[in-house]
Amino acid sequence: MSPEAAAATPELEVVHGPRAIGGGRRRFVDLLLLTATSNFRKAFFGTALGYAWSLIRPLLLFGVLLVVFTRILRVGSGIENYPMFLLFNIVFFSFFQETTNVATTAVVAQEGVVRKTQFPRLVIPLSIVLTGLFNLGMNLIAVLAFMLAFGIEPMWSWLLFPLVLLPVMVILTTSVSIALSALYVRRRDVGIIWSVMSMALFYGSAVLIPLTYATGIVRDLMLINPLVPLFVQAHKWMIDPDAPGLLTVADGWWHLLPAALIFVGVAIWSLWFFNREAPRIAEEL
Repeated sequence: MSPEAAAATPELEVVHGPRAIGGGRRRFVDLLLLTATSNFRKAFFGTALGYAWSLIRPLLLFGVLLVVFTRILRVGSGIENYPMFLLFNIVFFSFFQETTNVATTAVVAQEGVVRKTQFPRLVIPLSIVLTGLFNLGMNLIAVLAFMLAFGIEPMWSWLLFPLVLLPVMVILTTSVSIALSALYVRRRDVGIIWSVMSMALFYGSAVLIPLTYATGIVRDLMLINPLVPLFVQAHKWMIDPDAPGLLTVADGWWHLLPAALIFVGVAIWSLWFFNREAPRIAEEL
């Protein structure tokens, strides 16, 4: 091999046993992209509508809830641009819910790979998050088209969504996903518990009704949930610029401290826990 070719060849790190990350950055990224794209293709392989199902599923839920809250309960009829508020929140929350649910069993589902190869374990849950981002990106394009057709004019604050809210949601979703994927290896009950908890979060994260409808202790309890500030701010930045901001709704920044501490704690603990468990995953399967 010529010196030029040797210099162009990326160096691989020596992997001493199974780890969360190993084998070099280039190898890790390549495996992550390959696994994520494979997951994305397999998700709708053999279906008649293909990738359209990624949008049809939240649209069906949106249609049912819109009828319930505007025609039966008569709650949403008093909220400005409620259909778009509901559609945007469902698509946004579905990224978190579906990604974490799939990631919970992802490592166990890849048992053959984990047992037989020096595969960086962290690639598995991260690939699920990346696949979820593919779906979210496609869905958000359709949602923005619906918003424009519904008469919502583009605002400068739309730029804050990919700069602020989306990265925070991705970090939270990634943290929960890698923690659940490691916990599920040890305790299969985690899958059932999380499916119930994620449904409870759906109704307790200001997805269906703005947080302004909650008061007192109920509002304070909801604000402990790190997802709630994201949906409150998304309502103002994406749907209704006249809606109250996060600090106004929370009645002070100190009410947001528990959510911030939980967010940081989950992010740090999940990485530590997965890194600790990675060498023992094959033994537990």
